[in-house]
Amino acid sequence: MAGIVVVFDFDKTIIDVDSDNWVLDELGFTDLFNQLLPTMPWNSLMDRMMKELHSQGITIEHIVEVLKRIPIHPRIVPAIKSAHALGCELRIVSDANMFFIETILNHLGLRDCFSEINTNPGFVDEEGRLRIFPYHDFTQSSHGCSRCPPNMCKGLIIERIQASIAKEGNKKIIYLGDGIGDYCPSLKLTEADYLMPRKNFPVWDLICKNPMLIKAEIHEWTDGEELERVLLEIIGASSSMEDKSAAQTLSSADCKLQTISIGAHEALPKALSVPQ
Repeated sequence: MAGIVVVFDFDKTIIDVDSDNWVLDELGFTDLFNQLLPTMPWNSLMDRMMKELHSQGITIEHIVEVLKRIPIHPRIVPAIKSAHALGCELRIVSDANMFFIETILNHLGLRDCFSEINTNPGFVDEEGRLRIFPYHDFTQSSHGCSRCPPNMCKGLIIERIQASIAKEGNKKIIYLGDGIGDYCPSLKLTEADYLMPRKNFPVWDLICKNPMLIKAEIHEWTDGEELERVLLEIIGASSSMEDKSAAQTLSSADCKLQTISIGAHEALPKALSVPQ
């Protein structure tokens, strides 16, 4: 399954909630967040909220403990471990942040399953405060995509992934997501790829408006149990197709060898009869 790259969104795909909202809700900062939300971009607001938490004595350890309690369907971890064990390359493309994602993945024992995490930078500074910055610095330039939020176009990230794996041979992408931001990368997938949108979530609604815009094969899912089943079925079916293709290649190669052998045999001069 080295020929499959599985790309996961994170919030409401791997975990069952939005990680930013979860942390602020659990620590009692929801009202302040909602008051400030109309005044600044989401990433800038999250950085400001981390400053507020720090000033009120909320430590990194408090945040980590909250992240360890984040809701996740019990079949998600086995699904990811199975896909990894089958040889698929796993990546994340998320509008969450690196600190939240890595903390959760490490807690779940999944960090080593992922070869790459594309998300907003998040790190602890020298004062022990969590800093969160945009993936794309929109104060310097625009990424140029009107569909996506100013800090991240997942479509551009998918195009970069496609360009990198194109150098490694004929690879397929399976993309899993739920949100509005997952629609742009869905449009970038090819006929050889698979799209797994979460049913009755924003990306599903956008796809349903005009399914013909999606080139990839669409397989919806509703919860972790269905995600696991559908993902492993796609990987299995793709494996069978690869095996069949390999068998056909070998079969045609055998025929070719046989033809060469017959041709060479016929071209040989007839054996001379030795006088008795």
